Amino acid sequence: MLGEVLGVERRRRWSDDEKLEILLEVGVGGASVTQVAQRHELTRSQVYGWRRDLKKKGLWSPDQQHSRPMVDAFKAWAEAQLLRIPGKSDLAKAIRYGLSRWPSFELFLEDGRVGIDNNPAERAMRPIGIGRKNWLFAGSDSGGETLARAMTLIETAKMNGLDPQASLADILDRIHDHKINRIDELLPWLWQAKRQPSRDAA
Repeated sequence: MLGEVLGVERRRRWSDDEKLEILLEVGVGGASVTQVAQRHELTRSQVYGWRRDLKKKGLWSPDQQHSRPMVDAFKAWAEAQLLRIPGKSDLAKAIRYGLSRWPSFELFLEDGRVGIDNNPAERAMRPIGIGRKNWLFAGSDSGGETLARAMTLIETAKMNGLDPQASLADILDRIHDHKINRIDELLPWLWQAKRQPSRDAA
């Protein structure tokens, strides 16, 4: 009220969820950033600013904007197929299975931290799948568990951009006299920052 009396424009405070909903309207039905901004009485710079801010927070990714129209079209197509094919067919069962889990499928559209696919996880598992015959010679169940722990350390090092051999050799060399209350310094993401030579120095 005071703002109206003084003639001061009051800006609405938008939540991250509201910003994300507006960003997702871009591309739907061919809508442009300008059209979406005008629809909500915003400026293009505001919308672009929200996109940058949400991207920094990990709540927005390009996959969301480009994929929403295709996801919506695919859902409509799948629902239409159920009206055309026998209800007890394997194809109908598969479509119903997918539609019943649609909120999980759409999660990547709502949260930019979620990948559009699970390719990184598949790639991480690939070495284990390729070498599965070698794992038969672990010697015992406990040997298999030890091997699983070793593979976990190796793949975690890779995920953090480290050379597994160099990082593990360094950690094993220091861990026997490393203070227990500073054990987190040996975690892959912290080891990379403290122990690995910088690219600039190279």
